[in-house]
Amino acid sequence: MKLEAVRIPPRLRAFAAQGAEVFDVSIDRGVVKAIDPSTQAARGTLLSGLVDAHAHIDKNYTVREVGAAEGDLFAAITRMAAHRAGWTVDALRDRMTRALDDAWRSGTRALRTHLDWGDAYAPASLAVFEELREAWRGRIELQFVALTPLDLFADVEAGARIARTVKRADGVLGAFVYRNEGIVHKLGRVFDLAQEHGLALDFHVDEGLDAQATGLRTIAQLAIARGLTGRVTCGHACSLSVQDDAAAHDTLALCAQAGIHLIALPTTNLYLQGAWDRTPLQRGITRIREAASLGVRASLATDNVQDAFYPYGTYDLIETFGLGVQMAHLAPASDWLDAITVSPARALRLAWDGRIAPGCPADLVLLAAADEYELLDPRGRRRTVIRAGRIVENTE
Repeated sequence: MKLEAVRIPPRLRAFAAQGAEVFDVSIDRGVVKAIDPSTQAARGTLLSGLVDAHAHIDKNYTVREVGAAEGDLFAAITRMAAHRAGWTVDALRDRMTRALDDAWRSGTRALRTHLDWGDAYAPASLAVFEELREAWRGRIELQFVALTPLDLFADVEAGARIARTVKRADGVLGAFVYRNEGIVHKLGRVFDLAQEHGLALDFHVDEGLDAQATGLRTIAQLAIARGLTGRVTCGHACSLSVQDDAAAHDTLALCAQAGIHLIALPTTNLYLQGAWDRTPLQRGITRIREAASLGVRASLATDNVQDAFYPYGTYDLIETFGLGVQMAHLAPASDWLDAITVSPARALRLAWDGRIAPGCPADLVLLAAADEYELLDPRGRRRTVIRAGRIVENTE
């Protein structure tokens, strides 16, 4: 197979471009064999397979039963907790499979989902996830995070049981962190468990517009103190957007030192953050550009799809990317395509970081967009999904 006259964004290149911007890419036996400068005008944009670093495939597609929370994060949490009590294995399997089908067709090669984990015992969704992880092996690489209320870790036995289960199931330890009482001690306990069991960490942190919410700073300090550089992922960090510039800069500098992987969630954060009795004045997205200036390249991810937290959406990361570009003024847009490819691949510690070069896997997405101005155009988002050198989905 040969892909002629394609742009490869600079941040996705791991080869010497020799001053060229448009390339011909040869594929053979499931890998990229050669990349040569093209003499033709660009016909599309070539990306590595997309990586979704933060999703919730256990509770998606439930909005018709629970209703949309319309800006109230804690109302959404309460509604979903009540709904979760009635979850069945069959319903979970159907919802989770639908999500993976959507992600697969959109070009996603790896996905990390958070699983609601409300007490010391594994939820029903874990067994379904393990089943699907095996069934989808070779198509989408699946990871899970135990999404646990931070306060639960005050119970030493409960925390230990959760950590043991997560280790057994080859998962990631997580927690929902937002202005908790005794936050340093409780987070310290989570770090203790991560070190004891050799687990990576992934937090929902500071998911609100309260300037006093500084969980991200505490997590970064603990990661540095514990020597867990590069092993900690933090999603949301909305409160960072309303803190003063100096405080936010200091926190992001700590994140850079700690190797924190920062994930912004444009759809849910825009929907949930800010008042609903008037047009919102705040966008609810974390400081992506300021983080990048300090060396922290944030990821953009799906988060919620058609549930109480966000009643709309799909698992199309290109669509999420477009919203993120507009919300955070990410320009030129093509310079930020690593937010759905390379940055999340590194956050998930995938074997391939998503940078394209001769010898890399031919797990690719070819967009119709010939330049950055077509990336947000519905026609430009048409794509050819290539896996192991074969076309598996084509929306041209």
